[in-house]
Amino acid sequence: MRKIIATLCIGLLLGIGAANAEEKKKTEAKPRTAKSIECSKQADAKGLHGKERRAFRAKCKKGES
Repeated sequence: MRKIIATLCIGLLLGIGAANAEEKKKTEAKPRTAKSIECSKQADAKGLHGKERRAFRAKCKKGES
């Protein structure tokens, strides 16, 4: 019985460690490029927010606008 409980505890600890490592990967921000910053400035100048801003920035970064 003790071996089963010990095995379950070790498995739980390993699972928590893996979950924390995955969470850290998700929260790491990528550095912004000069193009991204410029597109944000253009969106600010146009007063865009929400979906319109995201759509504009996506096109801008692709060079479509």
